[in-house]
Amino acid sequence: MLRRNFLALGSTGIATGIAMAGHAKRRASATDSCGCAFFQASPGGLDAFAGVGSGLKITGIKIFGVSLTPTSDRPYVFVKLETNRGLVGWGEGTLEGKAGAVMACVNDFRDFLIGADPMQVEHIWQSMYVHSFYRAGPVIGSAISAIDQALWDIRGKELGMPVYKLLGGPFDSRGVRGYYHIDGSSREQLMQLRETALAQGVSCVKTGIPGYWEWIERRPKIDIAIKHMQMHREALGPEIDIAVDFHAKTSPSVASILVKEAEPLNLLFIEEPCPPENVQAMAKIARRSTTPIATGERLIASYGCRELVESGVIDILQTDINHVGGISGLWKVASMAAISGVSMAPHACEGPIGGLATLHVDAAIPNFIVQEICGQVKPNMADKIWEEWFGFPAMRMVSGRFPLSDQPGLGFELSEKSLAKFPFGGTKPMARVFHDDGSVAEW
Repeated sequence: MLRRNFLALGSTGIATGIAMAGHAKRRASATDSCGCAFFQASPGGLDAFAGVGSGLKITGIKIFGVSLTPTSDRPYVFVKLETNRGLVGWGEGTLEGKAGAVMACVNDFRDFLIGADPMQVEHIWQSMYVHSFYRAGPVIGSAISAIDQALWDIRGKELGMPVYKLLGGPFDSRGVRGYYHIDGSSREQLMQLRETALAQGVSCVKTGIPGYWEWIERRPKIDIAIKHMQMHREALGPEIDIAVDFHAKTSPSVASILVKEAEPLNLLFIEEPCPPENVQAMAKIARRSTTPIATGERLIASYGCRELVESGVIDILQTDINHVGGISGLWKVASMAAISGVSMAPHACEGPIGGLATLHVDAAIPNFIVQEICGQVKPNMADKIWEEWFGFPAMRMVSGRFPLSDQPGLGFELSEKSLAKFPFGGTKPMARVFHDDGSVAEW
Protein backbone atom coordinates (compact mmCIF):
# COMPACT_ATOMS: atom_id res chain seq x y z
CA MET A 1 0.00 0.00 0.00
CA LEU A 2 1.13 3.52 -0.69
CA ARG A 3 2.03 5.41 2.46
CA ARG A 4 -0.27 8.30 3.20
CA ASN A 5 1.22 11.75 3.27
CA PHE A 6 0.65 13.45 6.60
CA LEU A 7 -0.47 17.06 6.83
CA ALA A 8 2.14 19.63 5.95
CA LEU A 9 1.55 22.86 7.82
CA GLY A 10 2.99 25.87 6.08
CA SER A 11 4.26 29.03 7.72
CA THR A 12 0.71 30.38 7.71
CA GLY A 13 -0.43 27.41 9.78
CA ILE A 14 -2.86 26.35 7.06
CA ALA A 15 -2.55 22.83 5.73
CA THR A 16 -2.93 23.02 1.98
CA GLY A 17 -1.36 21.53 -1.05
CA ILE A 18 -2.78 18.06 -0.63
CA ALA A 19 -2.73 17.41 -4.34
CA MET A 20 -4.87 14.40 -4.99
CA ALA A 21 -5.42 14.38 -8.74
CA GLY A 22 -4.13 11.59 -10.88
CA HIS A 23 -4.37 8.77 -8.36
CA ALA A 24 -4.11 5.44 -10.13
CA LYS A 25 -6.98 3.11 -9.41
CA ARG A 26 -5.88 0.16 -7.27
CA ARG A 27 -7.75 -3.11 -7.05
CA ALA A 28 -8.30 -5.70 -4.35
CA SER A 29 -5.45 -8.12 -4.59
CA ALA A 30 -4.60 -9.55 -1.17
CA THR A 31 -5.91 -10.57 2.20
CA ASP A 32 -4.78 -9.65 5.69
CA SER A 33 -4.06 -11.99 8.61
CA CYS A 34 -7.81 -12.24 9.36
CA GLY A 35 -8.56 -13.35 5.82
CA CYS A 36 -10.22 -10.01 4.97
CA ALA A 37 -9.69 -8.63 1.51
CA PHE A 38 -7.75 -5.41 1.04
CA PHE A 39 -10.03 -3.23 -1.07
CA GLN A 40 -7.71 -0.59 -2.42
CA ALA A 41 -9.83 0.92 -5.18
CA SER A 42 -9.51 4.69 -5.02
CA PRO A 43 -12.25 5.67 -4.48
CA GLY A 44 -14.45 2.60 -4.14
CA GLY A 45 -17.61 1.86 -6.09
CA LEU A 46 -16.85 3.96 -9.18
CA ASP A 47 -17.55 1.18 -11.67
CA ALA A 48 -21.08 0.59 -10.36
CA PHE A 49 -22.03 4.24 -10.96
CA ALA A 50 -20.38 4.72 -14.33
CA GLY A 51 -23.71 5.08 -16.13
CA VAL A 52 -25.43 7.41 -13.69
CA GLY A 53 -22.71 9.84 -12.63
CA SER A 54 -22.94 13.63 -12.99
CA GLY A 55 -19.56 14.06 -14.62
CA LEU A 56 -18.36 16.07 -11.62
CA LYS A 57 -15.20 14.75 -10.02
CA ILE A 58 -13.41 15.74 -6.84
CA THR A 59 -9.89 16.75 -7.81
CA GLY A 60 -8.41 18.23 -4.65
CA ILE A 61 -8.74 18.64 -0.89
CA LYS A 62 -7.41 21.48 1.22
CA ILE A 63 -7.47 21.48 4.99
CA PHE A 64 -7.25 24.70 6.99
CA GLY A 65 -6.47 25.12 10.66
CA VAL A 66 -7.55 28.62 11.69
CA SER A 67 -6.89 30.09 15.15
CA LEU A 68 -8.59 33.39 15.96
CA THR A 69 -6.21 33.64 18.92
CA PRO A 70 -2.89 31.79 19.42
CA THR A 71 -4.20 30.09 22.57
CA SER A 72 -7.64 29.04 21.31
CA ASP A 73 -8.71 25.55 22.40
CA ARG A 74 -11.03 25.31 19.39
CA PRO A 75 -9.15 26.45 16.29
CA TYR A 76 -11.44 26.04 13.33
CA VAL A 77 -10.93 23.07 11.04
CA PHE A 78 -12.19 24.00 7.57
CA VAL A 79 -12.16 21.74 4.52
CA LYS A 80 -12.32 22.82 0.89
CA LEU A 81 -13.16 20.29 -1.84
CA GLU A 82 -12.24 21.20 -5.43
CA THR A 83 -13.76 19.75 -8.60
CA ASN A 84 -12.97 19.39 -12.28
CA ARG A 85 -15.55 22.07 -13.16
CA GLY A 86 -14.27 24.73 -10.81
CA LEU A 87 -17.02 24.29 -8.24
CA VAL A 88 -15.74 24.19 -4.67
CA GLY A 89 -17.41 23.14 -1.45
CA TRP A 90 -16.64 24.22 2.10
CA GLY A 91 -17.21 22.31 5.32
CA GLU A 92 -16.22 22.43 8.98
CA GLY A 93 -15.07 19.76 11.40
CA THR A 94 -13.91 21.86 14.35
CA LEU A 95 -13.43 19.63 17.41
CA GLU A 96 -12.50 21.32 20.65
CA GLY A 97 -9.11 20.21 21.92
CA LYS A 98 -8.46 17.83 19.01
CA ALA A 99 -7.89 20.03 15.95
CA GLY A 100 -4.73 18.25 14.75
CA ALA A 101 -6.35 14.83 15.04
CA VAL A 102 -9.33 15.88 12.89
CA MET A 103 -7.07 17.48 10.26
CA ALA A 104 -5.09 14.24 10.02
CA CYS A 105 -8.29 12.19 9.81
CA VAL A 106 -9.65 14.30 6.94
CA ASN A 107 -6.38 13.64 5.15
CA ASP A 108 -6.83 9.91 5.78
CA PHE A 109 -10.11 10.05 3.85
CA ARG A 110 -8.51 11.33 0.64
CA ASP A 111 -8.68 7.88 -0.99
CA PHE A 112 -12.45 7.97 -0.49
CA LEU A 113 -12.76 11.30 -2.28
CA ILE A 114 -10.35 12.02 -5.11
CA GLY A 115 -12.00 10.98 -8.35
CA ALA A 116 -15.40 10.48 -6.69
CA ASP A 117 -18.60 12.14 -7.88
CA PRO A 118 -19.46 14.70 -5.15
CA MET A 119 -23.16 14.44 -6.01
CA GLN A 120 -23.21 10.94 -4.50
CA VAL A 121 -23.26 12.31 -0.97
CA GLU A 122 -24.89 9.36 0.78
CA HIS A 123 -22.65 6.78 -0.90
CA ILE A 124 -19.53 8.67 0.17
CA TRP A 125 -20.89 9.12 3.71
CA GLN A 126 -21.62 5.41 4.05
CA SER A 127 -18.22 4.46 2.72
CA MET A 128 -16.36 6.75 5.13
CA TYR A 129 -18.41 5.54 8.10
CA VAL A 130 -18.58 1.82 7.35
CA HIS A 131 -15.17 1.33 5.76
CA SER A 132 -13.46 2.94 8.73
CA PHE A 133 -14.42 -0.35 10.45
CA TYR A 134 -14.14 1.12 13.96
CA ARG A 135 -17.32 3.10 14.44
CA ALA A 136 -16.93 6.82 14.46
CA GLY A 137 -16.13 8.70 17.62
CA PRO A 138 -15.58 12.46 17.85
CA VAL A 139 -12.47 12.56 15.62
CA ILE A 140 -13.79 10.43 12.75
CA GLY A 141 -17.24 11.96 13.18
CA SER A 142 -15.87 15.49 12.88
CA ALA A 143 -13.78 14.61 9.81
CA ILE A 144 -16.83 13.06 8.11
CA SER A 145 -18.86 16.13 9.11
CA ALA A 146 -16.50 18.55 7.38
CA ILE A 147 -16.39 16.49 4.19
CA ASP A 148 -20.16 15.96 4.14
CA GLN A 149 -20.89 19.68 4.50
CA ALA A 150 -18.54 20.42 1.61
CA LEU A 151 -20.24 17.77 -0.54
CA TRP A 152 -23.67 19.31 0.09
CA ASP A 153 -22.25 22.76 -0.70
CA ILE A 154 -21.09 21.47 -4.09
CA ARG A 155 -24.37 19.65 -4.65
CA GLY A 156 -26.39 22.81 -4.08
CA LYS A 157 -24.13 24.90 -6.31
CA GLU A 158 -24.31 22.37 -9.13
CA LEU A 159 -28.12 22.29 -8.94
CA GLY A 160 -28.41 26.05 -8.39
CA MET A 161 -30.36 25.74 -5.14
CA PRO A 162 -29.78 26.45 -1.44
CA VAL A 163 -29.25 23.27 0.52
CA TYR A 164 -32.35 23.89 2.65
CA LYS A 165 -34.49 23.78 -0.49
CA LEU A 166 -32.85 20.52 -1.56
CA LEU A 167 -33.88 19.15 1.85
CA GLY A 168 -37.48 20.29 1.42
CA GLY A 169 -37.48 23.57 3.37
CA PRO A 170 -38.12 26.15 4.47
CA PHE A 171 -40.80 25.45 7.05
CA ASP A 172 -40.75 29.10 8.11
CA SER A 173 -39.96 31.83 5.59
CA ARG A 174 -39.04 34.23 8.41
CA GLY A 175 -35.87 32.25 9.04
CA VAL A 176 -34.57 30.07 11.86
CA ARG A 177 -35.32 30.94 15.47
CA GLY A 178 -32.20 31.08 17.63
CA TYR A 179 -30.78 31.99 20.99
CA TYR A 180 -27.67 33.66 22.37
CA HIS A 181 -25.73 32.89 25.52
CA ILE A 182 -25.89 35.30 28.45
CA ASP A 183 -23.66 35.69 31.48
CA GLY A 184 -25.33 38.03 33.92
CA SER A 185 -23.90 38.08 37.42
CA SER A 186 -26.44 40.52 38.83
CA ARG A 187 -30.10 41.36 38.49
CA GLU A 188 -29.20 44.78 37.08
CA GLN A 189 -26.99 43.30 34.34
CA LEU A 190 -29.72 40.85 33.39
CA MET A 191 -32.34 43.58 33.18
CA GLN A 192 -30.08 45.54 30.81
CA LEU A 193 -29.58 42.42 28.71
CA ARG A 194 -33.33 41.93 28.66
CA GLU A 195 -33.92 45.37 27.19
CA THR A 196 -31.25 44.83 24.52
CA ALA A 197 -32.57 41.38 23.65
CA LEU A 198 -36.17 42.52 23.35
CA ALA A 199 -35.11 45.47 21.18
CA GLN A 200 -33.44 42.98 18.82
CA GLY A 201 -36.42 40.66 18.82
CA VAL A 202 -34.50 37.93 20.69
CA SER A 203 -36.98 35.64 22.41
CA CYS A 204 -34.68 32.99 23.87
CA VAL A 205 -31.38 32.86 25.79
CA LYS A 206 -29.30 30.26 27.58
CA THR A 207 -27.33 30.38 30.81
CA GLY A 208 -25.64 27.85 33.08
CA ILE A 209 -25.26 26.97 36.74
CA PRO A 210 -22.19 28.30 38.59
CA GLY A 211 -19.32 26.26 39.99
CA TYR A 212 -18.16 22.66 39.84
CA TRP A 213 -20.14 19.93 41.51
CA GLU A 214 -19.34 16.97 43.72
CA TRP A 215 -21.25 13.70 43.32
CA ILE A 216 -23.11 14.40 46.55
CA GLU A 217 -23.36 18.13 47.18
CA ARG A 218 -24.24 20.19 50.26
CA ARG A 219 -27.48 22.12 50.41
CA PRO A 220 -25.89 25.63 50.56
CA LYS A 221 -24.33 25.12 47.13
CA ILE A 222 -27.57 23.72 45.72
CA ASP A 223 -29.37 26.82 47.02
CA ILE A 224 -26.89 29.06 45.17
CA ALA A 225 -27.70 27.36 41.86
CA ILE A 226 -31.45 27.57 42.49
CA LYS A 227 -31.24 31.28 43.34
CA HIS A 228 -29.11 31.83 40.23
CA MET A 229 -31.83 30.36 38.02
CA GLN A 230 -34.56 32.24 39.89
CA MET A 231 -32.72 35.54 39.40
CA HIS A 232 -32.55 34.96 35.65
CA ARG A 233 -36.26 34.27 35.41
CA GLU A 234 -37.23 37.27 37.54
CA ALA A 235 -34.92 39.70 35.71
CA LEU A 236 -35.59 38.49 32.17
CA GLY A 237 -39.34 38.26 32.59
CA PRO A 238 -41.88 35.94 30.96
CA GLU A 239 -41.34 37.22 27.40
CA ILE A 240 -37.96 35.52 27.05
CA ASP A 241 -37.53 31.74 27.05
CA ILE A 242 -34.66 30.55 29.21
CA ALA A 243 -32.64 27.36 28.82
CA VAL A 244 -30.19 26.28 31.51
CA ASP A 245 -27.12 24.19 30.70
CA PHE A 246 -25.89 21.94 33.52
CA HIS A 247 -22.99 20.91 31.23
CA ALA A 248 -23.02 17.40 32.71
CA LYS A 249 -21.46 18.81 35.89
CA THR A 250 -24.04 17.27 38.21
CA SER A 251 -24.66 13.72 39.33
CA PRO A 252 -28.14 12.18 38.97
CA SER A 253 -28.83 12.76 42.67
CA VAL A 254 -27.89 16.45 42.57
CA ALA A 255 -29.52 17.07 39.19
CA SER A 256 -32.76 15.49 40.41
CA ILE A 257 -32.98 18.08 43.18
CA LEU A 258 -32.18 20.98 40.87
CA VAL A 259 -34.67 20.03 38.15
CA LYS A 260 -37.42 19.62 40.73
CA GLU A 261 -36.70 23.01 42.28
CA ALA A 262 -36.59 24.63 38.83
CA GLU A 263 -40.09 23.53 37.79
CA PRO A 264 -41.84 26.79 38.81
CA LEU A 265 -39.46 28.76 36.53
CA ASN A 266 -41.02 27.39 33.32
CA LEU A 267 -37.67 26.88 31.63
CA LEU A 268 -37.54 26.01 27.94
CA PHE A 269 -35.25 23.10 28.79
CA ILE A 270 -32.49 21.88 31.08
CA GLU A 271 -29.44 20.70 29.16
CA GLU A 272 -27.08 17.85 30.00
CA PRO A 273 -28.10 17.27 33.62
CA CYS A 274 -25.63 14.37 33.55
CA PRO A 275 -23.16 12.91 31.02
CA PRO A 276 -25.11 11.86 27.89
CA GLU A 277 -23.61 8.37 27.75
CA ASN A 278 -25.36 7.46 31.02
CA VAL A 279 -28.86 6.78 29.71
CA GLN A 280 -30.16 5.21 32.90
CA ALA A 281 -29.05 8.21 34.93
CA MET A 282 -30.77 10.52 32.44
CA ALA A 283 -33.94 8.46 32.81
CA LYS A 284 -33.79 8.79 36.59
CA ILE A 285 -33.60 12.59 36.31
CA ALA A 286 -36.32 12.80 33.66
CA ARG A 287 -38.77 10.87 35.83
CA ARG A 288 -38.45 13.55 38.52
CA SER A 289 -38.96 16.59 36.28
CA THR A 290 -41.70 18.22 34.24
CA THR A 291 -39.12 20.55 32.65
CA PRO A 292 -38.01 19.30 29.20
CA ILE A 293 -34.62 17.56 29.22
CA ALA A 294 -32.13 18.17 26.41
CA THR A 295 -28.81 16.55 25.51
CA GLY A 296 -26.76 15.29 22.58
CA GLU A 297 -23.99 17.70 21.58
CA ARG A 298 -21.34 15.02 22.27
CA LEU A 299 -23.10 12.21 20.38
CA ILE A 300 -21.97 10.87 17.00
CA ALA A 301 -24.22 9.72 14.15
CA SER A 302 -27.82 8.57 14.48
CA TYR A 303 -26.57 5.31 16.00
CA GLY A 304 -25.17 7.21 18.98
CA CYS A 305 -28.58 8.77 19.68
CA ARG A 306 -30.72 5.69 19.24
CA GLU A 307 -30.88 4.50 22.85
CA LEU A 308 -31.74 7.96 24.19
CA VAL A 309 -34.55 8.37 21.67
CA GLU A 310 -35.98 4.86 21.95
CA SER A 311 -35.87 4.96 25.77
CA GLY A 312 -38.03 8.08 25.82
CA VAL A 313 -35.85 9.77 28.44
CA ILE A 314 -35.24 13.06 26.63
CA ASP A 315 -37.42 15.70 25.03
CA ILE A 316 -34.85 17.53 22.89
CA LEU A 317 -31.76 16.40 20.93
CA GLN A 318 -28.85 18.81 20.47
CA THR A 319 -26.49 17.03 18.11
CA ASP A 320 -23.78 19.16 16.50
CA ILE A 321 -23.36 19.28 12.71
CA ASN A 322 -19.57 19.46 13.11
CA HIS A 323 -19.44 16.15 14.99
CA VAL A 324 -22.57 14.11 14.27
CA GLY A 325 -21.75 13.47 10.61
CA GLY A 326 -22.44 16.75 8.81
CA ILE A 327 -25.67 17.68 7.10
CA SER A 328 -26.40 14.03 6.33
CA GLY A 329 -25.81 13.03 9.96
CA LEU A 330 -27.90 15.82 11.44
CA TRP A 331 -30.72 15.12 8.97
CA LYS A 332 -30.79 11.42 9.93
CA VAL A 333 -30.83 12.20 13.65
CA ALA A 334 -33.68 14.70 13.19
CA SER A 335 -35.71 12.19 11.18
CA MET A 336 -35.23 9.47 13.79
CA ALA A 337 -36.12 11.88 16.59
CA ALA A 338 -39.26 13.14 14.82
CA ILE A 339 -40.69 9.63 14.65
CA SER A 340 -40.45 9.38 18.43
CA GLY A 341 -41.76 12.86 19.19
CA VAL A 342 -38.35 14.24 20.17
CA SER A 343 -37.55 17.82 19.13
CA MET A 344 -34.29 19.30 17.81
CA ALA A 345 -32.27 22.24 19.14
CA PRO A 346 -28.85 21.70 17.50
CA HIS A 347 -25.62 22.72 19.18
CA ALA A 348 -23.27 25.06 17.28
CA CYS A 349 -20.42 26.49 19.33
CA GLU A 350 -17.53 26.27 16.91
CA GLY A 351 -16.96 28.17 13.67
CA PRO A 352 -19.27 29.89 11.18
CA ILE A 353 -19.32 27.30 8.37
CA GLY A 354 -20.88 24.64 10.56
CA GLY A 355 -23.25 27.21 12.00
CA LEU A 356 -24.45 28.30 8.58
CA ALA A 357 -24.76 24.68 7.44
CA THR A 358 -26.91 23.89 10.48
CA LEU A 359 -29.45 26.55 9.50
CA HIS A 360 -30.16 24.68 6.26
CA VAL A 361 -31.12 21.54 8.18
CA ASP A 362 -33.08 23.52 10.77
CA ALA A 363 -35.17 25.10 8.03
CA ALA A 364 -36.22 21.74 6.62
CA ILE A 365 -37.03 19.59 9.66
CA PRO A 366 -40.53 19.55 11.20
CA ASN A 367 -39.35 18.96 14.78
CA PHE A 368 -37.03 21.97 15.05
CA ILE A 369 -37.36 24.25 18.10
CA VAL A 370 -34.44 26.66 18.34
CA GLN A 371 -30.83 27.00 17.19
CA GLU A 372 -27.90 27.63 19.51
CA ILE A 373 -24.99 29.88 18.69
CA CYS A 374 -22.29 30.54 21.27
CA GLY A 375 -22.48 34.27 20.65
CA GLN A 376 -23.71 37.05 22.87
CA VAL A 377 -26.55 39.52 22.55
CA LYS A 378 -23.89 42.12 21.74
CA PRO A 379 -21.53 41.16 18.85
CA ASN A 380 -18.03 40.06 19.87
CA MET A 381 -14.66 39.77 18.13
CA ALA A 382 -15.56 36.55 16.31
CA ASP A 383 -18.73 38.10 14.88
CA LYS A 384 -16.70 40.91 13.35
CA ILE A 385 -14.14 38.53 11.84
CA TRP A 386 -16.86 36.30 10.38
CA GLU A 387 -18.50 39.32 8.76
CA GLU A 388 -15.16 40.22 7.14
CA TRP A 389 -14.81 36.66 5.82
CA PHE A 390 -18.29 36.28 4.35
CA GLY A 391 -19.36 39.82 3.59
CA PHE A 392 -22.43 39.54 5.82
CA PRO A 393 -23.01 39.16 9.59
CA ALA A 394 -22.88 35.38 9.74
CA MET A 395 -24.79 33.82 12.64
CA ARG A 396 -26.30 37.11 13.79
CA MET A 397 -30.06 37.13 14.20
CA VAL A 398 -32.49 39.62 12.74
CA SER A 399 -35.67 40.01 14.82
CA GLY A 400 -34.74 36.88 16.75
CA ARG A 401 -34.15 34.70 13.67
CA PHE A 402 -31.25 33.69 11.48
CA PRO A 403 -31.98 34.75 7.88
CA LEU A 404 -31.86 32.16 5.10
CA SER A 405 -29.81 32.92 2.01
CA ASP A 406 -31.19 32.36 -1.50
CA GLN A 407 -27.67 31.68 -2.81
CA PRO A 408 -26.95 28.11 -3.99
CA GLY A 409 -25.19 25.60 -1.78
CA LEU A 410 -24.50 26.80 1.73
CA GLY A 411 -24.89 30.39 0.57
CA PHE A 412 -21.45 31.94 0.90
CA GLU A 413 -18.07 32.45 -0.74
CA LEU A 414 -14.84 32.27 1.26
CA SER A 415 -11.29 33.11 0.22
CA GLU A 416 -8.20 31.28 1.39
CA LYS A 417 -6.44 34.63 1.70
CA SER A 418 -8.86 35.81 4.41
CA LEU A 419 -8.13 32.71 6.48
CA ALA A 420 -4.37 33.18 6.21
CA LYS A 421 -4.59 36.17 8.55
CA PHE A 422 -5.30 33.76 11.39
CA PRO A 423 -2.57 31.09 11.32
CA PHE A 424 -3.07 27.75 13.00
CA GLY A 425 -1.81 27.97 16.58
CA GLY A 426 -1.76 24.23 17.08
CA THR A 427 -3.97 21.94 19.11
CA LYS A 428 -4.65 23.23 22.61
CA PRO A 429 -6.34 21.26 25.41
CA MET A 430 -9.76 22.25 26.65
CA ALA A 431 -10.27 23.38 30.24
CA ARG A 432 -8.96 21.05 32.92
CA VAL A 433 -10.59 21.67 36.28
CA PHE A 434 -10.28 19.86 39.59
CA HIS A 435 -12.05 19.72 42.91
CA ASP A 436 -10.32 20.91 46.09
CA ASP A 437 -9.13 17.38 46.82
CA GLY A 438 -7.48 17.12 43.40
CA SER A 439 -10.07 14.85 41.79
CA VAL A 440 -11.15 15.52 38.23
CA ALA A 441 -14.22 17.73 37.88
CA GLU A 442 -16.77 17.97 35.07
CA TRP A 443 -16.98 21.51 33.74
